[in-house]
This record gives sequence, C-alpha cells and structure tokens, in this order.
Amino acid sequence: MAESRIGVLPALILAAGIGFAGMQVAEGVERFRMADRILTVKGLAERDVKSDFAVWALPFRRAENDFGRVQQALTADRERVIAFLREQGFNDEEIEVRPVQVQDLLAREYGSDRVALRFTGQGQVVVKSARVDLVAAASNRVDPLVEAGVQLGGDSGDGTPRYQLRGFNDIKPILLEEATLSARELASKFAADAGARLGSLRSANQGAIRITDDDDSDMDTSRTIGKRLRVVSTFQFNLE
Repeated sequence: MAESRIGVLPALILAAGIGFAGMQVAEGVERFRMADRILTVKGLAERDVKSDFAVWALPFRRAENDFGRVQQALTADRERVIAFLREQGFNDEEIEVRPVQVQDLLAREYGSDRVALRFTGQGQVVVKSARVDLVAAASNRVDPLVEAGVQLGGDSGDGTPRYQLRGFNDIKPILLEEATLSARELASKFAADAGARLGSLRSANQGAIRITDDDDSDMDTSRTIGKRLRVVSTFQFNLE
C-alpha cells in the first residue's frame, strides 16, 4: 500500500478542509492539490492463481570407459523414463524425447588425460503438459527410476518441474478492474471527508503486473504451482 503524502496543503487549509479523520482515510493517496482540485491515488489488487502449464525435464547421465556401453545404457535409461511417464498417465503428445549425447573426455582440446571414466553421456525426456497436478504428483514418484539404476540429473537441469501461467492475459483485465475499483473507492472516501465530490477521471496509469511465487517470494522462480499476481495502478481524479 502506498504511503500517504499530503505535502502541498497549507496547515490552515488542512485543518479546516480535511481534518485528522480525513488523513487517516488517505492511505494510498499520492497527492491532493486543493488549488488544482486534483486527487492522485493508487489502487492495489492482488490475486492468487494456479499455474496452467508445466515443463518437466528429466535428464539422466552415464559414464563408462567404453563408448558403446555408455550409448546402450543411455538408450535403456531413456526407455525406462518413457515407460515410467506413460505409467503415470502421460500420453505421447505430452512426452518429448531428446537425442542422447556421448562425449570422449580424452578428445577435448583443453582437458586432462587423467580421467576416471573416459566417456560420459547424457539424455533427456521432457514432459510438456497442461495437467499441472499430474506433473506435480509424478515428479514425487521417481523412486522406481532410481531403483532401476537411472541416474537422474545432469547439465540440463535437476529434474524439477517448471510451472507457467500461460493464461495471464485472461486474468489481466480482471486484476486491473479490481485495482480501478479499489482506487475509486479510496478516492471517493477521501473526497467526501475533504468536503468535496469526486469528479471525472483525469488520467490513469495501469502499472506493471508482477508475478511471484505464492510462498512469499519476491520473484517468480517457476518452481511453485501457485502464483501471486499484484498490480498497483495510479489514477488522477478531478474534484468538484
């Protein structure tokens, strides 16, 4: 909530026109210029929403001294991951298979020739789905893959789902309307306590809508299904 500031009012006009009670109502009031009869206020709106899309990358890796064994192991791991995802209820349209990659550590231009295992490889299967609850549940059931010897994790990520809000534009007008109503209600109350009547809208600045995690974080890490939307809009009203 923005701080109240009534810095341009002379003390005499303030005491006669608004009074202490009016000042208490003025939380969120940016400026009140009696001479110009202009009131500037901020409207706040917040809403907790649920993500509507998830991207879950399952990377896996292997290392051996034999190129063929690494490649075969990665291929087998990939099939295990795909089978696991199908068992969880995902369909082929939601499962994206990436090619496996194998690297010869001794073939690197700037690398040590002292390596424990010469060949390292990794693969990845990616789930892209609007069924965010299914993704969240499945991501907590990967124990069978670990028990089968699949080494989850790699350079491409830690296997944690990322949650997105793709329907943001559908919620945006609702949030801005709530901010507008909040500002108008505040402005009407302040104008009444000041002995004036709220006039027409002079200008409006909708402000930027912030998306953060719903766990009191100050950013959107994409790791939580819940999102918090917040907007602070600024409005100028004429006073009559």
